[in-house]
Amino acid sequence: MKLKKREPSGREKSKEAVELLERLREKIYCDNPSAARHAAFNLSWMQEDGFEILKEALYSNANRAAKGAAAYGLRKMRGRMSKPALALLEEGLKHDNEGTRQVCERALKLEKESKEGVKQKPTGQPQPRQQFRPKPKFKISEISHERPPRFVPKNGRKQPPHSSRFNR
Repeated sequence: MKLKKREPSGREKSKEAVELLERLREKIYCDNPSAARHAAFNLSWMQEDGFEILKEALYSNANRAAKGAAAYGLRKMRGRMSKPALALLEEGLKHDNEGTRQVCERALKLEKESKEGVKQKPTGQPQPRQQFRPKPKFKISEISHERPPRFVPKNGRKQPPHSSRFNR
């Protein structure tokens, strides 16, 4: 996807910061969902600049992986940008694009579940049964540090050394 040149907001401190934002912006739109999510997570730490790029990706005509990555980045926003990020996801529920609505709905559902702390299984799948685990058949005992008794033959005599031609 060909991206338009982004105008710097003036908050960037150096040329390296501008280049980093450009690289992350390009990575969000890549076809690899894992790389896109990684870039979105890195943008979530960049406050306003990251928020603008993630908003642009969510509302653009990009593929579903880019929109999902943008929603992931918005969910991972921390600090003062977390409330505007959640508000942006709620706005996305009213967006014209069906893909954007679905991605925002899923992101808000995941955010709600993470705040509850309990993940519920989908209703279409049966709940797994608890497996019966029998007790082990062996007994764990303490290991003695004493030497075991030496083997003594029943007749009481020691065995002669191996027979050889010198010992007959």
